[in-house]
Amino acid sequence: MIIRKFLLHTLFLLLFQFVEGQEQFSVFFESNKSSVTKTENQKLLNWISTNKEVKIVAIHGFTDEDGSTGFNDTLAKKRVDFIFSQIKDKIKIREDFKAISFGKNFKQLNDKSKNRKATIFYILPKDFARENEILGLTPMAVLSKVAVEPELVPIEEETMNFPENATLETKIKLSQKGTLIRLNDINFYINTFAIMPTSKRAIDELIYVLNTYSKLKIEIQGHICCLDKDARNLSTERAKQVKRILVSEGISERRIHTKGFGVSKPKFSIPEKSEFEAARNRRVEIMILDK
Repeated sequence: MIIRKFLLHTLFLLLFQFVEGQEQFSVFFESNKSSVTKTENQKLLNWISTNKEVKIVAIHGFTDEDGSTGFNDTLAKKRVDFIFSQIKDKIKIREDFKAISFGKNFKQLNDKSKNRKATIFYILPKDFARENEILGLTPMAVLSKVAVEPELVPIEEETMNFPENATLETKIKLSQKGTLIRLNDINFYINTFAIMPTSKRAIDELIYVLNTYSKLKIEIQGHICCLDKDARNLSTERAKQVKRILVSEGISERRIHTKGFGVSKPKFSIPEKSEFEAARNRRVEIMILDK
């Protein structure tokens, strides 16, 4: 399996598909700093002065892997905030502008200095007419004409009688629309949507399958355990977190839906009688939407 960069934790909720026509510009930071040096600040000012007619669609903030996850997540957000403060009154910004922060666990390059940055994504005036196309968005007028498909009836994995120790790819081959498949070994730090490093192999397997089967569309479904209700909407955030990883690896977000069920569909009644039952309730599944 091809080794892939692995995104474990982000602070914001959405990514979008990068397609031809979208430009980018990066500013680099010193270690543990959320403001830039005089040299980098001048570079930013020069970019602003020569790009007053462009439209900014997103700013992504990054850190290196040094320091704690919480510290770096906060630092990444501060770097985004710094850049935004410099450009907000000087350059046009898309209304649904996305500020996204990548913390400790999003390592891009071996050279740490290249990871400490904030990147501005923007489009040029000549491409304004293609703005939604460039961002991979479907105009509402087109959406309104799309027929709504009937809701799929879930098919529990247990009823599929998959071969013992079947791989995810084998299960996908044998599945049909509506089939639910548990993603084994995807685990989160307690009370968060941060994915544990031990989940990498399962995530890589899912990425491989999605790349291999280009027509495959899925819904990622999150479930939690041990509580009366999902007051923090954690099941949804965990499903979205898995989607963010897939999108960061080049999978089109239009192939991936997300949904959180909280504690509404447990495998075992709550409160659970054992850790085994809790683990079975606390799960991530995918539903096959199309293949």
